[in-house]
Amino acid sequence: MTTEVKVPTLGESVTEATIGEWLKQPGEAVAVDEPIASLETDKVAIEVPSPVAGVMGQQVVAVGDTVNVGAVIATIEAGDGKTAAPAAAKAEAKAEAAAPAPATSGGDSVDTVTTMSPAVRRLVLEHGLDPTKIKGTGKDGRLTKEDVLAAANAAPDASPAPAPAAVAPAPAAAPGRQEERVKMTRLRQTIAKRLKAAQDTAAMLTTFNDVDMSAVIEARARYKDLFEKKHGVRLGFMGFFSKAACLALKDIPAVNGRIDGDEIVYNNYMDISVAVSGPSGLVVPVIRNAETLSFAEIEKTIGDFGKRAKDGTLTMDDMTGGTFTISNGGVFGSLMSTPIINPPQSAVLGLHRIEDRAVVVNGEVVVRPMMYLALSYDHRLVDGREAVTFLKTIKEAIEDPTRLLIDL
Repeated sequence: MTTEVKVPTLGESVTEATIGEWLKQPGEAVAVDEPIASLETDKVAIEVPSPVAGVMGQQVVAVGDTVNVGAVIATIEAGDGKTAAPAAAKAEAKAEAAAPAPATSGGDSVDTVTTMSPAVRRLVLEHGLDPTKIKGTGKDGRLTKEDVLAAANAAPDASPAPAPAAVAPAPAAAPGRQEERVKMTRLRQTIAKRLKAAQDTAAMLTTFNDVDMSAVIEARARYKDLFEKKHGVRLGFMGFFSKAACLALKDIPAVNGRIDGDEIVYNNYMDISVAVSGPSGLVVPVIRNAETLSFAEIEKTIGDFGKRAKDGTLTMDDMTGGTFTISNGGVFGSLMSTPIINPPQSAVLGLHRIEDRAVVVNGEVVVRPMMYLALSYDHRLVDGREAVTFLKTIKEAIEDPTRLLIDL
């Protein structure tokens, strides 16, 4: 009996996706609801589960192909997967011919090679690595490109795998002039379109300020152990800035609004989008009703977003909406930037690295841990005075966190 596997519903207004990776190969046993493929949509990666238990049959489409909702992408055959079909076995043998043999322990084979994506498999072969000796950080322990590159850097003396004898050597390229062409992922294409659209549509302007982080650093040092013991999560900077943003958004509602045609939409709730780095690019999951959450709830939500972004398990619902964005480029070492608005929002707050600088306090030159803040905003909706006042409110709340407790 053959069962067709179709592209599931991907979310509101999302009608197509790209095959990002096959997680099961023809002839492999598949359990019910076990992921067999990964789809890349405009916002997130989605795994396609098998509707039945059986054996992976035909892969109807290839990695990189665009598929519509409801399209058949594979088949599942009846069976237990103990014996792969002849054609599947030949294809698998060909794919693994140049790969290192998997290690075995206690009679159980480690089937690492067949669960690698094409890009990861190519890196393994290029660096001559044994994939069974690399710890995978992807979903279900799968290897990622970062895992392979880290293993390669840790073993610089490893000799590359020899090229198959049947393949003629490629002509030597001039040193330093190689190039590689890689098709943009659907997520990266969407990021490019949205950011360019933001520049073309909004009258975007950026205002700057700096903030003394001494008080927040002192509060973290004083309470971090008690906070983690009670709430099971670390007290980070994002909790302070999220609460400070909510305080400022309450005072300057235009920053929390958006333009819709010839109307201005003011939101009486604060859904804070937080920029998180994932394997395929920057994503912005949303902290719902941040104004009602405690520090611990905000930190737990952000921590969960970061983990799921790395695993590729963020959902469409996680990404939908958002009234204001906070982007922390400081974690990558950025000193200053002009962040781009996340449409249809009207503003984005950029955080940057903390560094000791000489500043004048009460007529004396002292050294303080300082951070530059940047607010990019749509000047069609937010006036300069409002933008400056908003950023000043953030600065005052961070330099005196007591304001966050007394709503001042």
